[in-house]
Amino acid sequence: MRLPMARPDEIDIALVGIPFDGGATNRTGARHGPREIRNQSSLVRRVHHVTGISPFDRIRAGDCGDAPINPLDLMASLESIEAFYAQIQAAGARPLTAGGDHLTTLPILRALAKQAPVGLVQFDAHSDTYDSFFGSRYNHGTPFRRAIEEGLVDPRRMIQIGIRGAISDAANYDFARAAGVRIVFIEEFMARGVADVMAEARAIIGDQPAYLSFDIDALDPSFAPGTGTPEIGGMSTREAQAMIRLMEGAHLVGADLVEVSPPLDPSGLTALTGATLMFELLCVMAGYNGRAS
Repeated sequence: MRLPMARPDEIDIALVGIPFDGGATNRTGARHGPREIRNQSSLVRRVHHVTGISPFDRIRAGDCGDAPINPLDLMASLESIEAFYAQIQAAGARPLTAGGDHLTTLPILRALAKQAPVGLVQFDAHSDTYDSFFGSRYNHGTPFRRAIEEGLVDPRRMIQIGIRGAISDAANYDFARAAGVRIVFIEEFMARGVADVMAEARAIIGDQPAYLSFDIDALDPSFAPGTGTPEIGGMSTREAQAMIRLMEGAHLVGADLVEVSPPLDPSGLTALTGATLMFELLCVMAGYNGRAS
């Protein structure tokens, strides 16, 4: 977004990249997401066309670069990402992240929710609450199961929106349901509409700290083809923008936009979509606590 490079102690909202896709089980490439999202974000302008607000005038925002990772060592990468975000939290900044595959949300939550579990609003085609894939308990299909098990997320204050697609086992959603996670499948979302579903989401997280995670595959692949595990029948970009805007006033401790894989979309549309949705998230985060413009 043409923001300056900054240290976390100099800003209110820290834009960060996590160039890591070592948790991907299907098509890779999300490690290149932060680079291309940054590139496409140069098209972002200052003022939101609906609210007339410039987030850059409300808060101090800056680019804190990429979290350190080891592309050959998944567990070491989780540790280094967590340590990086712990520094951001200690400095008093809130992170807005470009992933990376969805496993990268886990170390972020480990850093942000050490003291108490947070609520979670998850836009996604997949629940990501499986126990393991190919014998591994750490991959992009398991981050929220681990987060619940580790006490980082309060499942009773967690909602997943846009879930769809064939699953490998009829019991794949059992853990989430038993834990109290609210799952809104795409069919229910389409029947109820944006406003009704988001009113429920806001009621579920309440006014307590929460995190927002947006997997780009929540969108129909006609809008965002550059992702590792696309599922047809998803939401539109317009619906996604409207939903994020309805998060205005929520107590978000952070947010991320994950699973953009530029090699799978040479047109750059998916990365541009990711950058634009990150601008929407920045506007929402900048509005928390009634900051004056």
